Amino acid sequence: MLWIKAFHIIFIVSWFAGLFYLPRLFVNHAMDIDPATAERLTLMERKLYRFMTPLAVLALALGTWLWLGYGFSGGWLHAKLVLVAVLIIYHLYCGRLVEDFARQRNHRSHVFYRWFNELPVLVLTATVILVVVKPF
Repeated sequence: MLWIKAFHIIFIVSWFAGLFYLPRLFVNHAMDIDPATAERLTLMERKLYRFMTPLAVLALALGTWLWLGYGFSGGWLHAKLVLVAVLIIYHLYCGRLVEDFARQRNHRSHVFYRWFNELPVLVLTATVILVVVKPF
């Protein structure tokens, strides 16, 4: 099970790297830019999203394996699972935003995406505290 845990952590870290960087691309894309830059950002967003989605699936699969293998329980786990659900919704919404930018249908400012970029930081902080401290 230690190998599973190690790879779970690796995939979580990799997934979060994408979740931190993709909204930063949205910030740049939402600013007034020339068409060539917009096209380059669209390509970068699409490639990053396609790269980070399998990482998310593997992180979730290995997390489920750990949960079933160790039989974790308690309030901290329920809170963590809620945060994981929030993260999945955030990830899927990012995919929708990738498509909106590709179709030139973005209606939000770069300021919105700067704030949007902070959600994964908050989720990561809360999740690490829940897993390590187990306050409930």
